[in-house]
Amino acid sequence: MPTDRQPRMTIPTQLVLRALLADPTRELYGVEIGQAAGLPSGTVHPILARLEAVGWVESTWEQIDPRAVGRPARRYYKLTSGGIELTRAALARAYNTSARAGWLNPVGEEP
Repeated sequence: MPTDRQPRMTIPTQLVLRALLADPTRELYGVEIGQAAGLPSGTVHPILARLEAVGWVESTWEQIDPRAVGRPARRYYKLTSGGIELTRAALARAYNTSARAGWLNPVGEEP
């Protein structure tokens, strides 16, 4: 359930959202998201918690017997239906802000 609250749109948050938006119907676990975003687990998981708190992301625990598979259960994340639209809009705003500020222009070129 998306809310009116917006997460801080830091670069790491944008990278996590881009990783989730690459295939919005697919559930990914934290390590997969971190690898796709190029971020460590200690950065990714707090971002996912904040995104879940504002309703952009939902999570489910993998239903396995950890002893049978030899590893702990994974927590899978995916964008909510409202989160998909909010993510697209937020990333577009972040991109436009960066472009206006000249952050995306090669050195020596004017915005």
